[in-house]
Amino acid sequence: MTSTNDVPAPALVRSPGRPLSPELSDQLTSVAVDILADEGWGRLNSDRVAARARAGKAGIYRRWPTMAALARHAVTGFQLVRTPEDSGSVRGDLTELLGPWTRPLDREERAAASLVGAARHDPELRAGLDSAVVQPLAAVLTEITDRSADRGVVVPENRRALLGTLVQALWWERYTAFAVPLTAGEVDELVAEVLLPVVEPTAVLSA
Repeated sequence: MTSTNDVPAPALVRSPGRPLSPELSDQLTSVAVDILADEGWGRLNSDRVAARARAGKAGIYRRWPTMAALARHAVTGFQLVRTPEDSGSVRGDLTELLGPWTRPLDREERAAASLVGAARHDPELRAGLDSAVVQPLAAVLTEITDRSADRGVVVPENRRALLGTLVQALWWERYTAFAVPLTAGEVDELVAEVLLPVVEPTAVLSA
């Protein structure tokens, strides 16, 4: 799944009438995240959201015209990719970036993961995952490779792009196929044998 700009940025629908309650908006969003995380995209509908939130469906549609728009709004607020502290090496930075893979998916990750399959056919969902994962991941990998350049090891643009493709593919693989978390050793092996050769091929070959 690559970056997409074909859907405008999400915004709450503001139909005429009373101002929208931020508290109700947050409650509806939280309920939607719970349903996505625990039951999946296929179970997200206005009846279930309204019942769990003890709100009217009109309140939902005043804010979001479709369930896809609600899901996009929800995942856009997630922080699924975190910039690792500077470890002093690309290997250390990448290992820290993938550190969360040693634990099960959390609530927000499960909610995002539930959208991956449907996002292939829904531009609204695809745009939500773009904002939540694709763009932040690209920014973090740029930071990591820029740090490498500052240390004197410049990563060419084509290898930066390849690194981004690999990490993004592995990210979606974790969301959809990793039944159990990886061990710290498995993460280290993944970085050393799959990712590091892309960034520092000469160093790996001479090791």
